Amino acid sequence: MGRAKSFKGIQGHSGRHQRIQEPRARGPNRFSTSRQTLTWVPDSFFSSLLSGRISTLKDETGAIFIDRDPTLFAPILNFMRTKELYPRSINVHMLMHEAEFYGITPLVRKLQLCDELDRSSCGNVLFNGYLPPPGTLLSLLNTTEQHHAPKPGELWDSSDSGMVRIICGHHNWIAVAYAQFVVCYRVKESTGWQQVFTSPRLDWVIDRVALNAKVMGGSLGDNDKMVAVASVTEIILWAICPDGNGNEIGVFSLNVPVEALFFVGNQLIATSHTGKVGVWNAVTKHWQNQDVVPISSYDTAGSFLILGCNNGSIYYIDVQKFPLRMKDNDLLVTELYRDPTEDAITALSVYLTPKTSDSGNWIEIAYGTSSGTVRVIVQHPETVGSGPQLFQTFSVHRSPVTKIMLSEKHLISVCADNNHVRTWTVTRFRGMISTQPGSTPLTSFKILSLDDVDGHGGCSAGTEIGPYGERDDQQVFIQRVVPDTDKLYVRLSSNGKRLCEVRSVDGTSITAFMVHECEGSSRIGSRPRRYLFSGHSNGSIQMWDLTTAMEIAGKVDIRALGGPTEEELLELLDQCDLALTRTPDSTPRASTCRYTHTCTTLLWLDQYGLDHICLSIWSYTQAVTYWTHEISKPDKEMQFLSKLLHMHSVSFQDFED
Repeated sequence: MGRAKSFKGIQGHSGRHQRIQEPRARGPNRFSTSRQTLTWVPDSFFSSLLSGRISTLKDETGAIFIDRDPTLFAPILNFMRTKELYPRSINVHMLMHEAEFYGITPLVRKLQLCDELDRSSCGNVLFNGYLPPPGTLLSLLNTTEQHHAPKPGELWDSSDSGMVRIICGHHNWIAVAYAQFVVCYRVKESTGWQQVFTSPRLDWVIDRVALNAKVMGGSLGDNDKMVAVASVTEIILWAICPDGNGNEIGVFSLNVPVEALFFVGNQLIATSHTGKVGVWNAVTKHWQNQDVVPISSYDTAGSFLILGCNNGSIYYIDVQKFPLRMKDNDLLVTELYRDPTEDAITALSVYLTPKTSDSGNWIEIAYGTSSGTVRVIVQHPETVGSGPQLFQTFSVHRSPVTKIMLSEKHLISVCADNNHVRTWTVTRFRGMISTQPGSTPLTSFKILSLDDVDGHGGCSAGTEIGPYGERDDQQVFIQRVVPDTDKLYVRLSSNGKRLCEVRSVDGTSITAFMVHECEGSSRIGSRPRRYLFSGHSNGSIQMWDLTTAMEIAGKVDIRALGGPTEEELLELLDQCDLALTRTPDSTPRASTCRYTHTCTTLLWLDQYGLDHICLSIWSYTQAVTYWTHEISKPDKEMQFLSKLLHMHSVSFQDFED
């Protein structure tokens, strides 16, 4: 093989190059241009390169190596020649990234306008509102007031104290948890969303939050609301009066880490996987801890708390009967069903049919196990004495089932293999699940979501993928692909199709999200509306109208897109360090290694002088192969290869330094 030959570019009166040499086998793609073309933008990569401010790597023919993508270089060079841009034939985002590397400011500005053509600080048609960070945020973070003594050894990053950690909703209220305080908002048709309650500053980081916006009866009164937060083992509960003032009801301890906090009616419930259940009753004002079998899942149905446990059994507690058991200081925990293989019950979903409200004897439960099995059990009116009966079994997952949902029309299960979802259609007769034709497979897809190992991307309790929505309506998954992103994908839970995507109107990262239906107005015909609430790194809340998204999707065919496309996924992955993230996959696999075809650029300086410059573009593998075979001197070969590897993916700023 001969050596690479240089050539002379032809320069016209304008100083622009008139001829481009096409690529040859195992050789470079070379572009010929002039010094004037490359240096008309001051303080750019090229002006620094040709002035000697950037150290260069040259071969014996004067070629200068630049480690960038060759496919994006042609439109950049064309802009340097003509100052014109043709956005329809390019990927605006990728080209803008390259233009920023080369420091071509006029091109960057044009591409930014193209990229923001369909974006606005007022959002799109789905954007419904913006709640700024609470006015007391800074003062609460800076105050030295102490509400509780800090827990020994507990550490938290003050840089994350202003971000939204968790959002929860109930009726027309939402509670927003920050690191050390919680804020409650309510919405009225006439005034919109208003801040109602702000808790005192706590000296421990909030891990869980629960809200009850309709306290019925009891000594608290019908108009009072309750909000509770938990951190590690401690729980604090407030009552919120109509005027917005909050009264502390009490501070309780589960004695083990609280992993779930929620209300069942007026009762506050806390659970831990270790086998602890804590209950506070609004009538007796009494907190009680109960030891049960280690808990791996839970759900609620009316006044019942349903527990899935590690021993393969499903238990229930009727929390309304809690006061009747006070004399022996024990909760009434009853075994409802035991799995045939005694696998741990890792996910639970209870569906109350219309028959349930009439007779109280019809109940359907779908559950998943640690072995990946999905089962459906039903309680028939005629089999009350014998307990629920096994109705269906599906063995389609090979990893533990992490989420399950039984609704009016669908059965949805999610396993630990990168949130792999399986869905089935459910056939019903007069509201009750039927075997004719029975549940049939519908679709399979994944909800890829990477978590931040350091917790800077938000709290795990605030970034649950779902499914969200009422059980008699279409439900959705919320997909946040990487921790540090301003974009969410909303996908139908039944088939994985993309309903819409939302993007932060102020560019801040999304650290928490939740879907909630707010009650409509008192006008006749008004219906509840479904909203997506997103919490952000700057402490703000943004709201998105999913009811409108559903209506739009019903008028037109939903695109075949599901989650992010390959291009969108790679763009998102570029925003995070994968070494600092983890996936939900709990099934280790052997790692695979593939060769990557990273592209590089060679800038050739013509041997006749710098007035005629030839730009040559290679792929990384082409460069290594070519120089290995065609450079005859071993010392030059090794010098080139070592510098090639060293310069791979080095930024313009690194060259400047």
